[in-house]
Amino acid sequence: MACSLIVGLGRSGIGAARLLHTQGHQVVVLEQDAGSLQQTKAQSLRDQGIEVALGCPLELSSFKPWIDQIEQVVISPGIPWDHPTLMKLRHQGVTVRGEMAVAWEALRDCPWIGITGTNGKTTVTHLLHHVLNQAGLEAPMAGNVGHSAAELALRCMDPSQPKPDWIVMEMSSYQIEAANEVAPQIGIWTTLTPDHLERHGSIKAYRAIKQGLLQRSKHAVLNADDVDLQSRRAHWPEAQWVSAALTTDQSSDLALWINQEGLVCRKDGPLFEADVLAMPGEHNRQNMMLVTAAALQIGVSPDVVEHGFRSFPGVPHRLENLGTLHGMSVFNDSKATNYDAAAVALQAVPGPIVLLAGGLSKQGDASNWLELLKACVCSIALFGNDRDILLSLIRNSGFTGAVVSHPNMEDALTAAIELGQNNNAASLLLSPACASFDQYKDFEARGNHFRDMINQLSQP
Repeated sequence: MACSLIVGLGRSGIGAARLLHTQGHQVVVLEQDAGSLQQTKAQSLRDQGIEVALGCPLELSSFKPWIDQIEQVVISPGIPWDHPTLMKLRHQGVTVRGEMAVAWEALRDCPWIGITGTNGKTTVTHLLHHVLNQAGLEAPMAGNVGHSAAELALRCMDPSQPKPDWIVMEMSSYQIEAANEVAPQIGIWTTLTPDHLERHGSIKAYRAIKQGLLQRSKHAVLNADDVDLQSRRAHWPEAQWVSAALTTDQSSDLALWINQEGLVCRKDGPLFEADVLAMPGEHNRQNMMLVTAAALQIGVSPDVVEHGFRSFPGVPHRLENLGTLHGMSVFNDSKATNYDAAAVALQAVPGPIVLLAGGLSKQGDASNWLELLKACVCSIALFGNDRDILLSLIRNSGFTGAVVSHPNMEDALTAAIELGQNNNAASLLLSPACASFDQYKDFEARGNHFRDMINQLSQP
């Protein structure tokens, strides 16, 4: 009997295995690790009738017992699309797909909104999900946030669950490149700056992956305030372009803009005030404009869109306001895993800022981030595996404030609080500019740890 081989026992792999099994496929999960956590996960799947093989590295030999039976190999986003073993399998005629492609096949009867971009996509996903649900639509979100795409598809197969009106799907470049059949009804592209170059090789390759998703979308919504996207505006004559910049420009190629009176406008006139969103920062106005365009395209009225914005509670780990500590406003921006995302945060919160940064550094241009450190930050506490790399960058940039370095975030936070008090800082900001995988499972775990520490310190 033909079987589907799932690579990896992460959330996406487990979701894909359970989804395909429910659809009647013969499923085998291959996992390299054989530790106690993986043993527990494996037993849970075995109890559901799914075969799991532990201690199987991503090598061709691991696939040999099933090589004549393979229907497809399904990979999680963390596995490089051009991994040598996957390339060998494809060369032998084996179908290799991402977990997102499996979910698309199961959910394609529902219209999708595919949201991508270097930064901003998580906020846009949460915000659009909230606005649509406030409008009375069933619009679950999944993908690179919350449930995996396969987990959502599995839930939608449950006859006791309501059928979605729309699927709000956050899609990373990793997910898009392994699922080129996904063709959303609406595609949203938030921003494009260099990221994940260690995986994709070049900004050109990275851009092409995201561009493919938008080209397959029936309606494209793009951010006219992004420098890279704006430079290719002529390539997207049918797209809806939005801008959060205050302007009197009412040119025909802008679908939405903010006028000099601070009102969100379209061709037929003003819609609502531009300050309806409580979240700080110009980037969040851009996010709001992208969501507005998508919601209007769906048919939600401007009044309902405005109400959704006003009731939006914010996004965990993305400039999440944790209250005050020793007179400083505290923000959890653990989602900022690259220099560009961290630069956005520095411009969004009140200064002077005492900054917590560090983790696993990424390739990318740090120049704008370094300039903003000099303009907005009074002192810095570094932590994590690559703190010395950041320290060298900061020292060489001419930053004149105090910089301390500690192995872990607990000690860095203690130092940051003291630095903030000594320098009359207005904000204490965790915005790491680095990935979290040196010390945490993901950026959520890092942000949760920070929140827990702040909550403990805030207790009387």
